[in-house]
Amino acid sequence: MKPERSGRACLGGLQCLAGLALACSSAGALTLPDAGSAAALRGQHTRLKQELQHNAFGRPLVLRSTESADGLSGDIYAVVAHPFAKVGTGMKSPEHWCEVMILHINTKYCHAMAEPQGTTLRVHIGKKTPQEIADVTRVDFRYRETISTRTYFAITLTAKDGPLGTSNYRIRLEAVELPGQQSFLHLTYAYDVGLAGRLAMQTYLATVGADKVGFTLVSPGGNAPPIHVAGVRGVVERNTMRYYLAIDSYLASQREPPATQLEHRLQSWFSAVERYPRQLHEVERSDYLAMKRAEVLRQQTLY
Repeated sequence: MKPERSGRACLGGLQCLAGLALACSSAGALTLPDAGSAAALRGQHTRLKQELQHNAFGRPLVLRSTESADGLSGDIYAVVAHPFAKVGTGMKSPEHWCEVMILHINTKYCHAMAEPQGTTLRVHIGKKTPQEIADVTRVDFRYRETISTRTYFAITLTAKDGPLGTSNYRIRLEAVELPGQQSFLHLTYAYDVGLAGRLAMQTYLATVGADKVGFTLVSPGGNAPPIHVAGVRGVVERNTMRYYLAIDSYLASQREPPATQLEHRLQSWFSAVERYPRQLHEVERSDYLAMKRAEVLRQQTLY
């Protein structure tokens, strides 16, 4: 039985919009860097070398975010301790993307479907608590492997429409081989937002999300506490980070025996987000694990 689309889900929970605003990368109205080759991405790695080595994340990672009149975008560049061949095997698969996406706290269900026009990921986005499929919003992402060579690949997931006036969702992941059995990843996530979406987000930020911040420092602090970016850019940064950590946790789990991979990546994702509690803490570990185990079981059995 296939879950049906529910248009009312986000109307009852603005967290859903904030959650979906995390699920993609690179809106059409936003200008993306030319990253269509291994050389271009390696060049970016060289330019970011100092920031990758010296940052507040405790890992080789750089995060950028932008806001325009039409939408929002987040970018993460990161060196990962995974050989390029393993990254390609892990991420060049729609089914594996569903295993990645379900780690995110707002993702309730993901199913890859082969259709005449291509592969679609049917993703259901909801709150940070357990929900029935009928009570969450469905978004269909078109999966496309745009470039694949021996040392570079790029994959894009796009969705035309989202809830409450949001549209033009994309998730783009590109990776290039580095020496020393490492890889350099670039994850972009963005979406366009209309008037209804901005009003909904303003309500979220004035209530449930009032104390939420992102990672970029607006003020470095000095003698005063540092001030991080807030508002819609904070939403984009938090969700871009959640998806990057899901990718990294999935790739790390591939080193484990098949029987323990799921539990490894659930534990790994939660531990990773808890390294940044100011931005990413939402629920306790036991609650996250119980919810995700149930959602993964539903994902495996409900089609």
